[in-house]
Amino acid sequence: MKAMVVDDSRPIRRIEGDILRELGFEIIEAGNGCQGLERLAEGDLPAVILVDWNMPEMNGLEFIRAVRSEARFKNIVMLMVTTEVETSQMLRALSAGADEYLMKPFQRDGLIDKLRLLGVIN
Repeated sequence: MKAMVVDDSRPIRRIEGDILRELGFEIIEAGNGCQGLERLAEGDLPAVILVDWNMPEMNGLEFIRAVRSEARFKNIVMLMVTTEVETSQMLRALSAGADEYLMKPFQRDGLIDKLRLLGVIN
């Protein structure tokens, strides 16, 4: 199973990627939303995408909207992982198409709990 991590921070991509690898995922990385869409266009679709909000070129909210606008991506689970802590921001992400929301900094178990909640892992 594949997972995509879309975040402009290389250390965050590494941390999230390491946790996902421990869970058996093959990792696809992207440094912003534009790169994320390019990876999706390559065709080997992930089961889940962890996406940061604040990134250059295309932010996480724009990325989620773009992914949700295409029917072929409708089954991909998307988890917004961000430092945005305002309830209004959480609601914006969820209404744009994020399936769940996880605030940074997070603990490993917090990410795993969200993935379980979303049905991505058992």
